[in-house]
Amino acid sequence: MSHSFKSIALVGNAVDLRVAECMLGLTGHLHARGLTPLVDPGVGLAFAPGSVVPCPEQAFATRADLIVAIGGDGTLLYAARLVAGDAVPLLGINRGRLGFLTDVSPNSMLEDVDTVLSGRYTEDRRSLLAARLEHRDAAPIRALALNDVVVNKRETGRTMDFETSINGHFVNSHSGDGIVIATATGSTAYAMSCGGPIVEPNLGRLGPGAHLPPHLERPADRGSCRQHGGTAHGGPPRLARPGHLRRHRHRRSRARRHALCRQCGRPDHPASSAGL
Repeated sequence: MSHSFKSIALVGNAVDLRVAECMLGLTGHLHARGLTPLVDPGVGLAFAPGSVVPCPEQAFATRADLIVAIGGDGTLLYAARLVAGDAVPLLGINRGRLGFLTDVSPNSMLEDVDTVLSGRYTEDRRSLLAARLEHRDAAPIRALALNDVVVNKRETGRTMDFETSINGHFVNSHSGDGIVIATATGSTAYAMSCGGPIVEPNLGRLGPGAHLPPHLERPADRGSCRQHGGTAHGGPPRLARPGHLRRHRHRRSRARRHALCRQCGRPDHPASSAGL
């Protein structure tokens, strides 16, 4: 569904020269189209006289029809917090590194913005998380999140124990440095570095996952072994370190030292040293 945008707000960290360049170029382009974008006075750029309307970011939710976030995914998440709970669409121009959310290239920025302003675009609606932190002797703290809600300790060194429930029904207990509850949007962020799945946004699923849980991960089953029988697991359990690359020793040297069956992973198999 297309929408005619009359008031556009720009968000970006102008300390980054690449962001500043895009903001100056975009404001001039919009002004030539008869649009005067809203810009926070704290941006500190020398815009052409009359090309922008000074407006504090806290008022963007009520004064803007569209927010253009120039920067990385963090900039778009910051813009999302400004309008959380309001039906203000966001358009991201990528001046960061990954660009999972800010998918408009700066090379085609002016052309793509014109395409959106002409009504040729598709809305991509995303879910938000509503978080509430309860205190025994104080009022609860509430917040909305587009990516994820993370619970961890201020000081590291000791793990935490958690219990998760859905609609009041106990699901599981967890132990780790923390826990991440991610939306589909946040499945490519912190949750992914903790070993979580990438979720299609249209599914509307949530992804809970422990941050660096101290558990053993057993590799996927390979089938059965004739000599040992039963199910083959490919060797003894290995310590999983989500968020980090697991450094595996060369298969040949590991098999020599442990004399493990290549099929089922159990020791003392005559075939384990064959061909080594």
